[in-house]
Amino acid sequence: MRKYDELKKKKEDAISDIKIRTNNIQKLGTESKRVAEISKNVNIIITNLDRQFEQATKLDGIDITFLFFATALQCVRQYIIGTITQRTDDKTAAKKIKGNEKEQSNRSHQLYKPSLEEIFTNPVPFDAMFGSKDFNLGIGGGFTHRAKTLGHDPILGWIFGTMNIATSTMTVAGLGLPKSYHIKTGKTARGDARDKIHSNADTLKVFAYSKSKLMDEGKKGKEIIGASLIKEALHLKSDLYSTASLPLPLISPISVEFARKLATYGLDMGNTLKVGNQAGYAVLINSLVAMIHGLFYDESKYSSWNMFSVKTRKILSYSNVLATTSNVIAVAIASGIGVFTENPEMVKKSLNYLDIGGILVTIYRLVNDHKFIEEVKQEFLEQEFYNIVMGES
Repeated sequence: MRKYDELKKKKEDAISDIKIRTNNIQKLGTESKRVAEISKNVNIIITNLDRQFEQATKLDGIDITFLFFATALQCVRQYIIGTITQRTDDKTAAKKIKGNEKEQSNRSHQLYKPSLEEIFTNPVPFDAMFGSKDFNLGIGGGFTHRAKTLGHDPILGWIFGTMNIATSTMTVAGLGLPKSYHIKTGKTARGDARDKIHSNADTLKVFAYSKSKLMDEGKKGKEIIGASLIKEALHLKSDLYSTASLPLPLISPISVEFARKLATYGLDMGNTLKVGNQAGYAVLINSLVAMIHGLFYDESKYSSWNMFSVKTRKILSYSNVLATTSNVIAVAIASGIGVFTENPEMVKKSLNYLDIGGILVTIYRLVNDHKFIEEVKQEFLEQEFYNIVMGES
């Protein structure tokens, strides 16, 4: 009887094992058919997943609002920067910065020692051109004058320009050590008082007297250096968007001719700062829009932050393209009208609104955002396709 029970159990175990194996074979067959079906329809599946991605990242109502808001901000930025950077003549540019404050040559100081009152009431000494022929300086007017005088260099000017104002001198770039000249009040043929390049000065003494004012002459000396520094800052600012603007920094002391050539191609300090401001403020607007749009992220609606970020990137790219396109078209139309009506002033003013910095930012956004979106899309497709193959979705 015991042997019979053992045989019976073995039989039942064998039958159970056969059933399990059969069931596994059936499951394997079913799974094989499912995987084969996936393999057969892989293109359709990828297309459907691609459609799902586009549906999940398309711009909806609130996104469209952000798109037009961002575009409007960029267009306003273009107009404001284009307006405030319009080039004007020297007197108009100076008046914008200094108001109605009048400066007149009235220098009666000892050499290297102008009074605080003279510093405030006289023009900056390195603007002097009267008397330059006596020293064969060839500083002329306009851009050449600014390229040769170190007080007009956007970087070196903070040193040389400040010292020139504090010592009533002018320092001119040239081979070797820059040469300096004393500036005094002279009389024109009509009897008008005007700053005049009077005599040779010692550049090393310009340094020494400036250092002495700052280090050895107490409060009075520090006031003179402080006033000179402020006057230099105001002067550089007033010249920046004048017709001739300022040379690019550190170039004219090496080669005035090269600095002039760069300026003829529009590479002066005014245009350089303008393009920098255009790009900087375009990036700032993009950052603000991205941060505010990020506040609308809803975890229940998006599988990941990156998926939501795709919508943000689309808003930024589209808004930048719209703003740039409208800017180029508007400038082209206005310039065309100026050419047709033979109005060069209109052409010049129109071109000043061309948003070069914004165009560069737009190109960057198109390349960078496209790359980001493609990476997120690839990640989405790979993950979803894996889930389908593994039977998890």
